[in-house]
Amino acid sequence: MSAPEVAVVIPTYDRAELLRDALDHLTRQSLPVDRFEVIVSDDGSSDHTRQVVEEFTGRLDLRYTYQEDDGNRVAAARNAGARLATAPILVFLDTGPLFGPDFLAAHVAAHGDLSEPRAVVGYAYGYNPELDMSWLLPEVRRLGPVATVAKYATDPRFRDIRHGLLKEIDFDFSRRLAPWQLFFTLNCSVRTEDFHAVGGFAESFVEWGAEDLELAFKLFRHGVGFHFSAEAWVVDVPHPRDLFDLREQLARQLARFLDLHREPVIEIGYALTLRHLLWSWEADYADLLEWQAEAEDLGVAAELTEAVRDLPPGTRLVVFGAGGDIPDGLPETTTLVEFDPEHVAKARESGRHPVLYALGLSTELAGHSADVVLITSRLSGLWARWSAELRAEANRIGRDVRTAPGLETNVEKAHDR
Repeated sequence: MSAPEVAVVIPTYDRAELLRDALDHLTRQSLPVDRFEVIVSDDGSSDHTRQVVEEFTGRLDLRYTYQEDDGNRVAAARNAGARLATAPILVFLDTGPLFGPDFLAAHVAAHGDLSEPRAVVGYAYGYNPELDMSWLLPEVRRLGPVATVAKYATDPRFRDIRHGLLKEIDFDFSRRLAPWQLFFTLNCSVRTEDFHAVGGFAESFVEWGAEDLELAFKLFRHGVGFHFSAEAWVVDVPHPRDLFDLREQLARQLARFLDLHREPVIEIGYALTLRHLLWSWEADYADLLEWQAEAEDLGVAAELTEAVRDLPPGTRLVVFGAGGDIPDGLPETTTLVEFDPEHVAKARESGRHPVLYALGLSTELAGHSADVVLITSRLSGLWARWSAELRAEANRIGRDVRTAPGLETNVEKAHDR
């Protein structure tokens, strides 16, 4: 048997019948079965999942791995499956989605000759946790995935929840600042070597959502390009979802994401998740970068010098928007918070004070760890959008919050998203 070209990793938990459908569709791929391998990674199922896998012995190059049920450990399950793969491409699927006969061939084709690091995002028809998709289940059962796509492809109800954002960029991920924000593991693929190079999924993610975004963030930083494939589609098979509970879980998962990557772009994502506005992440990140460029030469050394004149020795001071030119005379117990990485590097050169690379929406600082928190004019261009979050975080950290003169009045109308 020749070496497989692609490995399909399917994590599962108590969805034996959905798994049977997925495996059955894999037996009917246009890509010959000796050119791909399938790994089912069981996150502690108590149903007949193992028996379903055994039914496909001899029909697929199939492996099975099991981990004890200890809550939602899908990240660990995917990692366990990926470790068993021998193919140079990993395709990640959820248990439920169904697909046509050219699904795997399309993923392989999207990676070309594997000469460049590439992550492929496939379309997911019917995937929208925010809508009641129960109407779709009898249709996909009656028609099958290919005929369902043929019938409903232009129906707005059937579109991938990311469709609007994808259409904005003409389905070209190179036109997004943060393409990793649209990388969902219900249908995606990546080179195996790139997956392992970034350490795979972070296993500290133990609830629903965001572990795929964190992986994609690492891949992006590793130099992996993101590409869209309309041909590598799936149809999500709807099942009951508690939207409120999913949003609560996602907020906690974004907090874990932020713990792993303390920087402004992830702070923004976390803050938006708390507002249930995650889809504006790209736009708000673009606003940050635009203001960062505009404020490049906006120094606040004189502002800081004036602000600390009345502070007694030993004051625990935190400065949001510290800039890079740090004046002498700040209390020794000062912590600087700055959102521009070049200014962060410059402030750190002095070595006089700890410097956090952060916007100030959600920092790693402990509650009540400061006597005074000063918010400088370097945040004036972001104040309209983020004043509530900045104030809340400042109040969590310190007992006395001070804002730069004119900051409250020098505000343009907030973006209406």
